[in-house]
Amino acid sequence: VPQELVGHTDTIISLAVGPDGTVYSNSMDGSVRAWSGTDGSHLRTLEASECFAHSLAVGGPSGTVYAGIVARNPGGGAIWGWSGTDGSRRVDLEGHPGHLVLALAVAVDGTLYSGGNDRTIRVW
Repeated sequence: VPQELVGHTDTIISLAVGPDGTVYSNSMDGSVRAWSGTDGSHLRTLEASECFAHSLAVGGPSGTVYAGIVARNPGGGAIWGWSGTDGSRRVDLEGHPGHLVLALAVAVDGTLYSGGNDRTIRVW
C-alpha cells in the first residue's frame, strides 16, 4: 500500500524532490509543502497566499525551492524561491510578464531555467 501525504486543501499541481530527499508539493490552495522523504511527515508550509504555484523545481547548492507563481488576479510570470533549509523566501524573479510559468528546471550548477506560455525559455 503506498504511503499518503495528506494536508493540501485543493488540487495538487506538481511535485519535486530536493537533494536531501525532501519532497515538495504545490497546490491550488496557495501553498508549497515540504514533506520528509523518509517517513512522510509534514515539515513546513511555504505560503504563496493570494497566489498558487503552477510549476515547481528544487536545486542548486542550497536546495532552493522554486515555484512559478500564478496570481489569482490576471497576471503571472513570477518565480518565487524559498530556502530549502528553513523555508524563508529568498528569490522574487519576473521574467514572463503576463504569462504563466509552466515549466521550471534547475541544473546541477544551480542555473534556473523557466518556460512559459509566452513560448520562451529563460535562463537565470
